[in-house]
Amino acid sequence: MNAYNYIVEKQIQWALNRGIELDSRKDEKGRRAYTRELNPNLFRPLSSLVREQIEKGDGNELKGEADKLPKMHALHSSSALGVNVFQYWQDIDQASVIAAACGFCQSGNNVSEKIVFEEKYKIVPVEIPPNIDVVIHNKASSSVKRFAIECKFTEPYSSFKHGGLKEKYFNQEIWSEIPSTYSLANSIRIDDNSFRYLHAAQLIKHILGLKSQVGKNGFKLLYLWYDTLGEAGSLHRKEIERFAETVKADKINFLSRSYQELISTLSSRYRDEHPDYIKYLTERYF
Repeated sequence: MNAYNYIVEKQIQWALNRGIELDSRKDEKGRRAYTRELNPNLFRPLSSLVREQIEKGDGNELKGEADKLPKMHALHSSSALGVNVFQYWQDIDQASVIAAACGFCQSGNNVSEKIVFEEKYKIVPVEIPPNIDVVIHNKASSSVKRFAIECKFTEPYSSFKHGGLKEKYFNQEIWSEIPSTYSLANSIRIDDNSFRYLHAAQLIKHILGLKSQVGKNGFKLLYLWYDTLGEAGSLHRKEIERFAETVKADKINFLSRSYQELISTLSSRYRDEHPDYIKYLTERYF
């Protein structure tokens, strides 16, 4: 079984073991991998604030069609996974806890103030800004203004082919101070053929957007992905390492961590304080 199917089937078994009613979506070839309502796919229902933020995003995560359930109803939705991990800490006003668990800062550091989903960071002069899955805003007095997170679940292992960077992103001004990143971007200008699993062009767009808005030293970017065994998992990790080496040559604060590593960290530190949350994450995603 390939990595994509393995993850989806694992999620289906999790849902069936809990008596959650599932349905299909036309583009999923009839496989029942979608919850009929959103709440069964979430640890906590969407807060009104988080719902508003996701609706403003460009992913149409909550919009269904006549014959299609919304994308966020998918058991393998990366958006649902991100909400299940991060919304909890926003709800209890402890953004710094999850920031430290992600590796952005030391445990006990209270620099982080709030968590925002699907936030847009305009790349001057490109008109359409990319959406960053999760952004942790820090205090105004902090030198690092944003902790940004790109969340992936099954996407690296799907058959979808990543696109490269279009010509509109090659205005010379936006590449100042990051020549290594520019060289990588130029090599995938048309098609991202050198990266099969990692969507390098998307990460570069996030770097450009964050750099445009808060400066090269004003952010840290985390690639948070769901790991898997086998060749696909191994090749994905190698691509992450290759990307990290390139952008770190430009002194970009780039981190990478698997969801399994993050959940393990949360479990070891906070199981007694947050037992229901830890039980949900470990049973479903670990």
